[in-house]
Amino acid sequence: MSISHAPPNSLEPDMCGISKSADAGSDDAGHAAPDLQRLVPASSRRTRVPRWLRRTAGPLLLLVLWQLLNTTGALASDVLAPPGRIAQVGWDLVADGSLPSAMGTSLRRVAAGLLFGTATGTGLALVSGLFRVGEDLVDAPVQMLRTVPFVGLIPLFIIWFGIGEAPKIAIITLGVTFPLYLNVYAGIRSVDSQLIETGESLGLSRWGLVRHVVLPGALPGALTGLRYSLGIAWLALVFAEQVNADAGIGFLMVQARDFLRTDVIVVCLIVYAFLGLLADFIVRSLERLLLQWRPTFTGR
Repeated sequence: MSISHAPPNSLEPDMCGISKSADAGSDDAGHAAPDLQRLVPASSRRTRVPRWLRRTAGPLLLLVLWQLLNTTGALASDVLAPPGRIAQVGWDLVADGSLPSAMGTSLRRVAAGLLFGTATGTGLALVSGLFRVGEDLVDAPVQMLRTVPFVGLIPLFIIWFGIGEAPKIAIITLGVTFPLYLNVYAGIRSVDSQLIETGESLGLSRWGLVRHVVLPGALPGALTGLRYSLGIAWLALVFAEQVNADAGIGFLMVQARDFLRTDVIVVCLIVYAFLGLLADFIVRSLERLLLQWRPTFTGR
């Protein structure tokens, strides 16, 4: 029994579901066949707005709304000064040197508190996360202390450390310690046990497991805790600098409050916000640098 074959110039569907001629060079009449247009998803054909423009659109719209409310009188200038007035006051504070000096003082306090808090929180998390005995001894007291509002400890710190720099740095240290502890501890305990077993089967020692398996696995949680701790550090600084401070951004705010200068207060709040945003940008850059091995979903 013979099997009939399709003629050589028959049309067959390709992988995309589009019929095309087996003879790509010519059709039945000997003319060149038109090139098939490559299918492009509709999402790729849409005009893409640059991401930097999308990220700046929100703040710009907020400034426009703020200016409109001031212009129409819906928002009184003595309650909240217009953006132009805020910009002028900010420039004056920069020109006379008071704002740069205050920023330098505040940055030194945050850096010291962040350093001590990071060392304390990370050290306690390593002891509690790597050792069961350490967890029994450390975790319960830390969980008790972290529920105490650190702002409420300011009077006690003043009695203990006086009215100098020590109580301010202690408040920031306390605010940084607990978020970092929780995230590093959770990162250590969330390492896959199969990775531990694989490392043991490869002959890694206990220190080798900690160095090559546990710590890299806990690094994403540690960086998340660092981002959160930076936000708490700036919040703690706001409270710390309003108690017996003679320098810093908080000191400028206290002076502005006494003279009912809402424009100066807003300038200081904007400085706080930008410093916090800059710190968060630095940590996110560290994440992209140190976590290149971890593919993640970046949104659509």
